[in-house]
Amino acid sequence: MSYKILLVDDHEIMREGLAALLRKHPEYEIIGQAANGRIALEMVDKLDPDLVVMDIEMPNLNGIEATRRMIAKHPELKVMALSTHSRQSMIVRMLQAGAAGYMLKESAFPELTEGLKAMREDRTYLCSKVAKVVFSDYVKMLTSPDWAGGDELTSREREVLQLVAEGNTTKEIAKTLKLSVKTVDSHREHIMDKLGIHNIAGLTKYAVREGLTAPD
Repeated sequence: MSYKILLVDDHEIMREGLAALLRKHPEYEIIGQAANGRIALEMVDKLDPDLVVMDIEMPNLNGIEATRRMIAKHPELKVMALSTHSRQSMIVRMLQAGAAGYMLKESAFPELTEGLKAMREDRTYLCSKVAKVVFSDYVKMLTSPDWAGGDELTSREREVLQLVAEGNTTKEIAKTLKLSVKTVDSHREHIMDKLGIHNIAGLTKYAVREGLTAPD
């Protein structure tokens, strides 16, 4: 029985390249591709994949928040992060969101297939470089729950923050999230109060640093 995989990355060339490599392995079936986290959420509900290979920095909804929502709704789903980032804060936040593995895009393909095999066997997997980053400071990671940063914000606040940082107006955010303008304004005020940042430029810098959105 084939292992159904959904590929999520905002770069089409990355998705197509990975799909081409995986199609050489008959045990894997690429059932779909998504360009951002919001589309991926809809596709997971519709296609019921076994595994999602998830980029982190994507427009509209980043991979961390998308993973958090997917796992909350489909706890049996496996998510493998595939990112350019090896910052420990980024790795920790992705694993806290529920990802079962973390790979770097610079990893060799055999290491990726090893990771996919681990997912099929219900094991977690970190590529060698990520494992070194995590274990180099694992005590700090385990003893400081808010060490990764950004955890003082709720999931909805992080979602609003990403959209603000990406230049969306209050009305556009309200339409995207199906909220009232007043509710969006309230979320933005709470975000600013919690972070102690009271301008859009500062919020944007924070969102980029925390991996909620990519720099322009």
